[in-house]
Amino acid sequence: MKQILILLGLLSLIGCSSEDGQKSAQSEEEARWEQYASNVTITRDKWGIPHIHGKTDADAVFGMIYAQAEDDFNRVELNYINALGRLAETEGEDEIYRDLRMKLFIDPEDMKQKYQESPEWLQKLMNAFADGMNYYLATHPEVKPKVIDRFEPWMPLAFSEGSIGGDIERVSLNRLENFYGNPPKALALETRHLFEEPTGSNGFAIAPSNSATGNALLLINPHTSFYFRAEVHMKSDEGLNAYGAVTWGQFFIYQGFNETAGWMHTSSGADAIDEYLETITEKEDGFYYQYGDTERKLTAKEITVPFSDADGMKEKTFTAYYSHHGPIIRNLDGKWVAVKLMQEPVKALMQSYGRTKAKNYAEFKETMELHTNSSNNTVFADAEGNIAYFHGNFIPRRDPKFNWSKPVDGSDPATEWQGLHTVDETVGVLNPATGWLQNTNNWPYSVIGEDSPKQGNFPAYMATFPENYRGINAVRVLKDKKGFTLDSLRDAAYDSYLAAFADLIPSLQSAYQNTDNSDPIKADMAAPMGMLDGWDYHFSYDSVPTSIAIYWAREMRNNALIPARNAEISVYEYMMTRTSHAEKLSALKKAVDTLEADFGSWQTPWGEINRFQRLTGDIVQPFDDGQPSYPVAFPSARWGSLAAYGQRTFNGTKKTYGTRGNSFVAVVEFGEKVRAKAVTAGGQSGDVNSPHFADQAELYAKGELRPVFFYSDDIMKNAEKTYHPGE
Repeated sequence: MKQILILLGLLSLIGCSSEDGQKSAQSEEEARWEQYASNVTITRDKWGIPHIHGKTDADAVFGMIYAQAEDDFNRVELNYINALGRLAETEGEDEIYRDLRMKLFIDPEDMKQKYQESPEWLQKLMNAFADGMNYYLATHPEVKPKVIDRFEPWMPLAFSEGSIGGDIERVSLNRLENFYGNPPKALALETRHLFEEPTGSNGFAIAPSNSATGNALLLINPHTSFYFRAEVHMKSDEGLNAYGAVTWGQFFIYQGFNETAGWMHTSSGADAIDEYLETITEKEDGFYYQYGDTERKLTAKEITVPFSDADGMKEKTFTAYYSHHGPIIRNLDGKWVAVKLMQEPVKALMQSYGRTKAKNYAEFKETMELHTNSSNNTVFADAEGNIAYFHGNFIPRRDPKFNWSKPVDGSDPATEWQGLHTVDETVGVLNPATGWLQNTNNWPYSVIGEDSPKQGNFPAYMATFPENYRGINAVRVLKDKKGFTLDSLRDAAYDSYLAAFADLIPSLQSAYQNTDNSDPIKADMAAPMGMLDGWDYHFSYDSVPTSIAIYWAREMRNNALIPARNAEISVYEYMMTRTSHAEKLSALKKAVDTLEADFGSWQTPWGEINRFQRLTGDIVQPFDDGQPSYPVAFPSARWGSLAAYGQRTFNGTKKTYGTRGNSFVAVVEFGEKVRAKAVTAGGQSGDVNSPHFADQAELYAKGELRPVFFYSDDIMKNAEKTYHPGE
């Protein structure tokens, strides 16, 4: 009995000790949060944009991520749910293979180990990120996370690159399900992306020789889904002072500027990903693949994907396979296909944050030596008068005898990557004699017009994107122009010329002219053709030819997309050269009939059709013709509009509404003091009840920019409120 009492007493002490330890850890965490909060000041300007000041960079990160959560916690959490492969936990079984795709590359245990191995300065920032998010949740108990109720410091390593649709998302979900499905599936290759608005961005840089003030200028113009990023200004007493667009949930300015330098990312066609055909043999102890004269055993890894169901949480377990090239993602003609891509999350996060503190070209180039900005080009300008173009940033050196646009033989050691191309080996440009440079997700061989680097001097894998109509238009608006100001740079960014129609409309005119007069369609289409004959290919609110041309070209394009892909030619070439006169005129008649049916007249001005509307804070926006909206003159980027506005009908609407394209636009001048103007689609907040939910909507729709408040005096003159996190 005495022994039992002693044992019970010890257990009681242990229990008390454990409970006391938990209370101590909790109190330490709360004390740390309060210390951060006291070191951070958030000032919201009259547009609701947060200007964060912290004593240290970690303080600024804490305040910045807290402010993001205030503006749209839903989007912050969703980005991490997706990055961690946990979408099926909230969206259900349909998202299992999307989660599997992420989990093939993102292993929490691996990320935790990489966090432990990270530089101390980076750990401090990651700790501040987690503390900022958890402090927000602790001080906002009414916010109910869908999946992640506690954020961990390692999590930013799973989401270190701010592009919309990173490298991992290039793996086909249908093909992944075909391989790992039980039983195996035979789903067709996805075609949805063919019909979507082109993603990417525009970046222009103007040298002092071409500006009115003798200062370098920069256009920052990402084309993403609306509300994918928000504006933030973060500053510390340790030298951080950056402003720009931040992808929800990340603690660095993705596209923006500091007091002396600015950077704009555009989607890159540099080949950073390869597929390897693995020759597989099954043996008693597993699967093997051929490599050179030997066989190697595939690594097998169990991956469990939880998913929500009407009956609660369930899970599905897969056996994933890896060669030394990477995970197996599909089957091709009896070969298993492994994918190889950049996996350097620590370096990527170091580079993403480090570039925001670069003061000039030399310091910015130093951050590029980390080689982890795998999916982007960069357009750069600084206060020293430098302008530069960096093409890609992670480009493996390869044997050029292989066709790297197709899967290569994984058994041949000659197909291995041979290190990375240095920054100086890529298609870069520094301070060109033209006094300007541009990129619009197009190839780099028109970056400065006729004097651009020559395609023949580089391996084919260096640049896989073709020229595009925005690139043609960009050269047109920049070439031989002098005296640029912030306002005229803005005008160039919103130039109304639609370069695609300079090619497409003549093919329609030829079809019409070569159609026999006895064909009834000739008389039926005489009036619309007359409108197009007199059109100068410029869009405007009141332009009827813009409406006709876009409805016709949209019909033609939708019909041509899949056959053009199968023919391995551009959809525009297919529309012009592979369709008959009758097909072109039939598409025009359908366009005219649609305009008549939807709007009562085919002579409907473009501004009555093309609208901007923001009704809710939902991730997937609803639209309603009966609710207020704003006319938008600029259309889809696919027709060559520099100002991109990806629009279509939704939920039975007749009018078209934008969901992607110009999401953030800024023009910046680097003089003795930095000056900037900007606009964000809709507004800063995701809360429909906030005054900053849609307060920029009218400016956005008109293509007008507002002043950016960068310096303390301007911020305080235009301050709406100032507070510490938690208040």
